[in-house]
Amino acid sequence: MTPHKLVILDRDGTINVDSLDYIKSAAEWQALPGALEAIARLNHAGWHVVVVSNQSGLGRGLFEVSDLNEIHAKMHQELADVGGRIDAIFYCPHSPDDACSCRKPAPGLFEQVGERYGIHLKGVPAVGDSARDLVAAVAVGCEPHLVLTGKGEVHKGRSLPDVFPAQTVVHADLSAFVDHLLAREAEAS
Repeated sequence: MTPHKLVILDRDGTINVDSLDYIKSAAEWQALPGALEAIARLNHAGWHVVVVSNQSGLGRGLFEVSDLNEIHAKMHQELADVGGRIDAIFYCPHSPDDACSCRKPAPGLFEQVGERYGIHLKGVPAVGDSARDLVAAVAVGCEPHLVLTGKGEVHKGRSLPDVFPAQTVVHADLSAFVDHLLAREAEAS
């Protein structure tokens, strides 16, 4: 399947509440207000949604893959409850010391998305709450969108530092990004 309309989302701080102590269990995973409904609105407008997420808590031994699977099962269920879905989740299990090619800001997770779907990611909207999310996205040609939730909150009311790609578009949250994307789509058609 080659999705014609694809959006790539970061997870922690973009879809769910982030934690400096990591999200280690399904009980700790809490959706941000309006985020799941925003994904459902994308789906209903014909967009496919995939997640790319650094999960260094695995490499640090803070939780197991089974815990991550339970977290994602909860996310999928809560999304289904509001009529939404995520088509695929790509994650990096490595710690920063592993020097892998998939840990954002490296573009490996995004390259995996392109390979899985057999598409070039040029112009594909990518949404995250940190510079490393967007640096990785731009490396493969994605269109960078910052949400001011999670790590992005520190940028509210400020100019973005130079570590962000110059073409970054800023949104209050995932719902505001979806408003922007759907309005742009409507204008184009």
